[in-house]
Amino acid sequence: MENTNKYARGYFMPPVKSLKWTEKEYITEAPTWCSVDLRDGNQALVVPMSLEEKLEYFQLLLEVGFKEIEVGFPAASETEYAFLRTLIEQDLIPDDVTIQVLTQSREHIISKTFEALRGAKKAVVHLYNSTSVAQREQVFRKSEEQIIDIAVNGAKLLKKYAAETEGQFQFQYSPESFTGTEMEFALEICNAVLNIWKPTAENKVIINLPATVSMSMPHVYASQIEYMSDHLHFRDNVILSIHPHNDRGTGVADSELGMLAGAQRVEGTLFGNGERTGNVDIVTLALNMFSHGIDAKLNFDNIPKIISIYEKLTRMTVHERHPYGGELVFTAFSGSHQDAIAKGMKWREEKECQHWTVPYLLIDPMDIGREYEGDIIRINSQSGKGGIGYILQQSYGLDLPVEMRESFGYSVKNVSDRQHKELMPNEIYDIFIDEYVNINTPVEFIHYNFISNGEYETIVSVRMDNEIHELVGEGNGRLDAISNAIQNHLNIDYKDLVYKEHALEIGSGSKAVSYVGITAEDGTIYWGCGIDVDIMTSSVKALFSAINKMVSNLLSVEKELIIVKE
Repeated sequence: MENTNKYARGYFMPPVKSLKWTEKEYITEAPTWCSVDLRDGNQALVVPMSLEEKLEYFQLLLEVGFKEIEVGFPAASETEYAFLRTLIEQDLIPDDVTIQVLTQSREHIISKTFEALRGAKKAVVHLYNSTSVAQREQVFRKSEEQIIDIAVNGAKLLKKYAAETEGQFQFQYSPESFTGTEMEFALEICNAVLNIWKPTAENKVIINLPATVSMSMPHVYASQIEYMSDHLHFRDNVILSIHPHNDRGTGVADSELGMLAGAQRVEGTLFGNGERTGNVDIVTLALNMFSHGIDAKLNFDNIPKIISIYEKLTRMTVHERHPYGGELVFTAFSGSHQDAIAKGMKWREEKECQHWTVPYLLIDPMDIGREYEGDIIRINSQSGKGGIGYILQQSYGLDLPVEMRESFGYSVKNVSDRQHKELMPNEIYDIFIDEYVNINTPVEFIHYNFISNGEYETIVSVRMDNEIHELVGEGNGRLDAISNAIQNHLNIDYKDLVYKEHALEIGSGSKAVSYVGITAEDGTIYWGCGIDVDIMTSSVKALFSAINKMVSNLLSVEKELIIVKE
């Protein structure tokens, strides 16, 4: 690409070394979460939410467990004003939830903001003004002193109107475009505001440091946050908050490193909805903590339901590969991945593991409302025998022998490849039934009888070319006797009979399933499956299925099947 000289780094490192955050391994406790879906998220929508939709979204946020929710900029539009008044007048705000409202540092806006808050039991009033070099020079064309005056005057007005309005109000200040601001100046303006508010242990103030535009690598943002945390006035009485955006695709990393650096509060949205590339995704942040065994204090145990409501109200979609929430994030199509996951799940069953360590799955999908069936392993032409066998076992209770899984796997992959599509569990099951179960052509099994003479001797009735034949054989067991009867009277040979059986426990009452593999003279292994209420009959049907697959293959290369006359 050309024009690289056009771009320069627009951020500023702290004037002193700020790297204590690098000594921490992980986040040990959840921050205070503040949802800004109803402000930042809503203003980013092509079609903003109606009043009714906002009320429904507010209820969703309550169900998720947010205790702080930014409900809008009530002085900016009648819709946002009406929404706030509806929440207050209809008593829709739980006692343990604090609403937050946004205001610029202008008296008529601050006045209307407190007017909108009449009757609210408690609220955060969020004051902001932009402080970056670009905004100061290009938008406001004001000096540093003039920008500080804007913030200080706004801080004084908040104190004035809060004192005149009934309710419990907490103040918050944001130097908007913090990441493009010199750190010394950002600190100066924040401390100037704090000197007006003089926070106490009983009435703490929030200083919010937004990555309004993400400009740097995450470690730079962390160092900026640490510098501010170390040098803010009244630090013990300040709640340090961050508000990362995702311009560089690093919103989650910025937030996590920011928390290591001292941030105690995070403002963000569900699934990262917001202006441009969006706000930080609180779903991902919270579930990242969950994956480390940390209680994030939010309830995401039914992600599919949350996504359904979110997509309906925002008219946005959650991408298939979105962390945790995406339809395909727990799905493996790759054969090696499927095999490892299937073995990992079996390992958990056998070992009764305390901790989740299944390969390729960061967390247990069931913990967030996802299902093993249809979510973890899905089948296409890239899939392997392990995943295909896992689908049959989980969905239909069919536990194929390992060797048979390989044979069946090729059949399924060939179908997927020809049709150029993913195969659903029912389609995989249908392929298995059609190709392996109770196959009765060209040799149709009718019935068998055993002769009681102390030996395993049998008479097997079969139909070929519309004629019924009685085949006699004996062996060291029932199935062996039937196998010998077939080989003695049909012009076919095979060896190394492999056998497995089990009860069919899913959707079939008390049926039994048997699997039989036979090896032809050329070394090819043919598999068959039998399903019947009688275990012996299911074994015989499995044997005939395998034989019929072999015979059909022999006939396809122009070999004749004949009855040997005694």
